[in-house]
Amino acid sequence: SFQNEINEVPFFDIQLPYELALKIFQYLGKTELGRCAQVSRTWKVLAEDEVLWYRLCQQEGYLLDTSISDHSCWKLALKNCRARERTLKTNWKNRIGAVSQLQYELGKILCDVHSCDGVVIAGYTSGEVRLWDTRTWDYTAPILEPMHGPGDAGPQPHVSFVRINSSLAVAAYEDGTVSIWNLMFGREPIHRYQHNQRIQALALASEGATVATASGFEVKVESPDDRGFWQTTETFEIQKLVNFLNLVPDVTGSPVTVAAAEDIVYLLKAEDPGKILHSVYGQPVTCLDVSAHEAAFGVKTFGWLLNEPNQILLYNLETSQCLKKMGNSIGDFTCVNLQNSPPNMLVTGNKDRRVRVFDLRKSESLCSLYAHQLGVSAVQMDDWKIVSGGEEGLVCVWDQRMGTKLWEMHARHPVRHVWFNSHSLITANIPHEKTPRGASIMDDDLTAHRKYRGIIYAYEFSVDQLAVESILPICRSSYDGVTGYNYNIGLAVPYDNI
Repeated sequence: SFQNEINEVPFFDIQLPYELALKIFQYLGKTELGRCAQVSRTWKVLAEDEVLWYRLCQQEGYLLDTSISDHSCWKLALKNCRARERTLKTNWKNRIGAVSQLQYELGKILCDVHSCDGVVIAGYTSGEVRLWDTRTWDYTAPILEPMHGPGDAGPQPHVSFVRINSSLAVAAYEDGTVSIWNLMFGREPIHRYQHNQRIQALALASEGATVATASGFEVKVESPDDRGFWQTTETFEIQKLVNFLNLVPDVTGSPVTVAAAEDIVYLLKAEDPGKILHSVYGQPVTCLDVSAHEAAFGVKTFGWLLNEPNQILLYNLETSQCLKKMGNSIGDFTCVNLQNSPPNMLVTGNKDRRVRVFDLRKSESLCSLYAHQLGVSAVQMDDWKIVSGGEEGLVCVWDQRMGTKLWEMHARHPVRHVWFNSHSLITANIPHEKTPRGASIMDDDLTAHRKYRGIIYAYEFSVDQLAVESILPICRSSYDGVTGYNYNIGLAVPYDNI
């Protein structure tokens, strides 16, 4: 080929070796490479070198887990990725795609919902825990079996909390038991442990196998040892009841837990068991989120006394220093999302009906969006959009840079869970009232009226509408089989035979 003949590349009045010329071209972007390709035949070969376009593709964050030999034309691969992203953005903005309800009739009333990468877990008042995999439209959800003890003949306790990551599912029940399932190994729990009192909070590591639970004045951390046997790795005694609990992601060595108990935030490590990160008497913590190096939490201050409104505090977990105090609002901050936000960004929801985005390098908010009549209850953002859920049951999708609402959806109960990635969105409306009056004649009657049950929605803003996965199951029938009884229906051409 022509490229094999090129050893020397003409650079104005000197000849450069091909490798050296390639090194120079590595500093160019897409537009510059396009211009260089028009200079001469030699430069065109150089500007379309696979190494350059593979690197550009990686720099823009596409196809990160591929190697250079996986595609024959990386320029085309980059073009396709960008086109797909543009289409997805348009679909999000105009709500083009499919929406499904993840329903489970026998589960009585929804108690808690969590999701990880499109797999949804839900716990019900009937004590049942259920999974859906929305990546494959597999809506025949498996039930995760509870571990029945010898005396478990009566009704199951309600589920208090559920959590899921890529390999584990965890549920905590009203009676203080915790069950852990491995998603690879079927429906029986691989581990179960018990607290003496009701569980206040449950946390599961975002990757790996660590579970933390808080009950009474105790925080327990469970994880498997080298041989895979689960055990209690840490037990921490603290002075107050825990409201929020998070495991710090990406920690090497023994797990680190952040617990907010009324007006104290603890940093719980094995080597420093009672370490207090933040404590101001009489100023309770109202929400908490933790990333690999920082913790962000809302603090309720009593403004008329101290003349200091409610704020979001940001702490560094390595140095335990307060890095920032952000926001000043009369309402309490009800939710904060630090872990899933873009770098140096943070999004919060407040009782004063506003969603605020903060840049961690500044203290004032970048934008403040007004919605949710009864206050914001769940929020997540990426580099261009924000999805927020409210106590009144509204889910809103916003264009962050424009500060405008793109669309909204309403359901009856408060939005307690919001999760999205580039092409799908999962929202859950969970009722406050777990035992609605007049809903059933007897306690074991499973006919709680649908309006009391709560609801989970899965949206798929799929680009590739031709792909089988993006079509609803009912539309997937093929017309290949010409034989088969046609029930005397005269169908319109071209499919006169079913």
